[in-house]
Amino acid sequence: MRRVIVPLLAILLFFSCGCATKQYVKQQIDPLTERVTNLEAEVSSIKSQTSSAAAEDAERAKVAADKAEAALEKAEKAAKKSQKAFELQQGK
Repeated sequence: MRRVIVPLLAILLFFSCGCATKQYVKQQIDPLTERVTNLEAEVSSIKSQTSSAAAEDAERAKVAADKAEAALEKAEKAAKKSQKAFELQQGK
């Protein structure tokens, strides 16, 4: 008789725990879903801010590079003039 009662009690105990109901799972998941949605919106906002800032920085870098090229050309012209003046001075 004991051999039948112990497995029967084990089976009864196993099934008495029950499963999670849909409502319980929904209660547990809803706050997480809301947090994930908020985080996705925040990440999207940060991405748009970052890409617009990167575009502005790239434009500023291009302007700075153009100015540097112009300054280089001026310096090369001045160096050539200086070299010619030096050569004329040496020839006298």
